[in-house]
Amino acid sequence: MALSRFWTFILILSIGYALLMLAIGRQHSLGLLVNGKQGAPLVVYERDTAELRGSPLLGDLRRSDPLSVQADAPAVMHGDTVFTLTAKGTVQGTLGTVPADGLFPTCKNTVMDLWLPLIGYLTFFCGLMNLLVDSRAMEKLARFLSPLFGRVFPDLPKDHPAYGYMTLNFAANFLGLDNAATPFGLKAMESMQENNPAPERATNSQIMFLCLHAAGLTLLPTSIIGYRAAMGAANPADIMVPMIVTSFVGTLAALAFVAVRQRINLFNGPVLLFVLGVSGVIGGLMAYISGLAGAAKIHFTDNLGNGMLLGIILLIVAYAFLHERYFKEKGTNMFDSFIHGSKDGWTTGLRVLPYMLAMLAALSIFRNSGLMEIVMSGLSRALAFVGVSREVIDAIPVALMRPFSSGGSRGFMLDAMKTYGADTFTGQLVSILQGAAETTFYVIALYFGAVNVKDTRYTLGIMLLVDLVCVLTAIGVCVLYF
Repeated sequence: MALSRFWTFILILSIGYALLMLAIGRQHSLGLLVNGKQGAPLVVYERDTAELRGSPLLGDLRRSDPLSVQADAPAVMHGDTVFTLTAKGTVQGTLGTVPADGLFPTCKNTVMDLWLPLIGYLTFFCGLMNLLVDSRAMEKLARFLSPLFGRVFPDLPKDHPAYGYMTLNFAANFLGLDNAATPFGLKAMESMQENNPAPERATNSQIMFLCLHAAGLTLLPTSIIGYRAAMGAANPADIMVPMIVTSFVGTLAALAFVAVRQRINLFNGPVLLFVLGVSGVIGGLMAYISGLAGAAKIHFTDNLGNGMLLGIILLIVAYAFLHERYFKEKGTNMFDSFIHGSKDGWTTGLRVLPYMLAMLAALSIFRNSGLMEIVMSGLSRALAFVGVSREVIDAIPVALMRPFSSGGSRGFMLDAMKTYGADTFTGQLVSILQGAAETTFYVIALYFGAVNVKDTRYTLGIMLLVDLVCVLTAIGVCVLYF
């Protein structure tokens, strides 16, 4: 219900605001909401040269040299606005760039750049997971994990197959393998949905899993390290320790918030032992990685993440081969089992597409209407009023955009590093905010959409609260670490 209200209000308020701004002359065109291209010059003014005959602006344009805004087009700058004499015989003014792709480009890019690659990942990894099921490895993995997962997910039956899928999802997230984590997570949601007495309402177990998933415990933020290297950071991997700490605190917060809401007692041996064990593993790896030089650190983290993924694939296939008798008992073989499981990836992809399109289209209109900018500016002024430092305020756009759009927040991150420097406090903070949080609204739409759950209950509220914890933790860790 909360997600439905959010989606409805975003569309109504954004379109209403854009129409109002157009009516009072503050919005030049509605075209960017429909056909805008992210990063293109934002047109704020356009007049025929006949209307400007004899004006100083037209005279300046006719005496000017071409600028790079439009090739071979005379242009001048008045303040921050670039005025161009176009081939159509008009004077056009541009200020800044279009914040996001418009509605039509968003629909196209969602299918071409997000959905089709997702179909590929789903097809491959669902095939692998079917090998786990048919070789009975999933049963053994679930039985092994039941002492721990049975206390965190008390509503799930003992030895439930979702335990195995969730483990693979958490492991992939931990290693920064987002593309692999999604198929495992979707299979976990589908598996839990089979025990859902009210199919359109999220179960306690689904909420707990999704909140833990969205907290995004990450050990190897390889993509963030790559962006920092591209932006000229002296030590691109220096944000690893703060990011690990931030995501770990976020994961513990998600576990605690949901446990309180669902009245789950976490003070028991298996859970405490697991938390201490994970803390020990993270601490040991952090100590080892911190002792490596810059290039060696990047090389090790990249190979560790990808090596673990290849190792998981090797273990699945090898285990299935050693237990091939189970496939023969079902009248099949390993390859046919893989193909049969792969088909589930296609059907799952078809189910999630409408949810992806609906959410991303609404967020596109929200950003291009100018309403998102008002929210960000208002919060920045409020933070400045209560004494928050300028370095933190400059990083806030990434924190605000991250729950809505990964691409949008990444753009803000790169812009902040370019403007303030990759090795400044702001440049380091935006990197942590980008890597230690999840695209909350997209994740909810994707995962609940895959199982046709419409009532997400309190999921959104807890996930946004966890996002806030991650933001506050990131700021505190940055202050202490840098």
